[in-house]
Amino acid sequence: MHKEDFEYLYNLEETLWWFVGMRRITSALLDLEAQFPEDKMILDAGCGTGGMLSWLKRYVGKGKVFGIDLVEDALVFCRRRHHQNIAQASVTSLPFADCVFDLVTSFDVLVQLPGNQMDEVAIGEMYRVLRPHGLVFVRVAAYNWMRSGHDKALGSRRRYSIKQLTRKMEKAGFQILRATYANSFLLPIAVTRRLLLKKIGLVDSGSDVKPFPKNFQFLNKAFTNILKKEAVILQNPAASLGAGLSVICLARKVENDTDQIYK
Repeated sequence: MHKEDFEYLYNLEETLWWFVGMRRITSALLDLEAQFPEDKMILDAGCGTGGMLSWLKRYVGKGKVFGIDLVEDALVFCRRRHHQNIAQASVTSLPFADCVFDLVTSFDVLVQLPGNQMDEVAIGEMYRVLRPHGLVFVRVAAYNWMRSGHDKALGSRRRYSIKQLTRKMEKAGFQILRATYANSFLLPIAVTRRLLLKKIGLVDSGSDVKPFPKNFQFLNKAFTNILKKEAVILQNPAASLGAGLSVICLARKVENDTDQIYK
């Protein structure tokens, strides 16, 4: 991504349907598990322009939210949002000691990592920096068959099935609490747009993360409400969605003998 891409995202994070709706879905899943009784430490691993750093403050009490991103251009916008606990670093080599955080989040970051197994390295790093019984929230793009110009524009290198993501999380030692697809109701529209209309040149072949044309601005609210309806469904602890454009995994660090020494 280029510097102008980060400015574009920065300007969209507060109002675009995808960001607003996915925050509501994140809340539906995290609120059930992340009501920490004390002031806590949170890390957003791959914080981008910092929109989620602001949002995650609801879970820390008087604790702190930290963010890292590999790209300095993204951190410029984090500072514009007045975030100070940020650093330029990779999710595959987190610059923190073991067992520091109560919650680690990763929003559409694993999909961008180069190399066949670097996503597993990153998941291992998240496990390492979590305290025993700490939570991790990972969101990734779904289905390799959905790869399109949208992925190229965003620099995405891979997509996941729910089974692929949960297996990698379990391999690192995590206990899976929730695993679900999201952005499900709009999947047929996305398939039509990305795999058909873009290929025959009827719509722009780039990223879908952009405002609607002026005459279609009403769709921003409509699409937001669709994602909010998914969030209502996912507020049920037993609920999951069987298909969608995103895969979400909420997991807990399982305490073992090695973890005991950090208590």
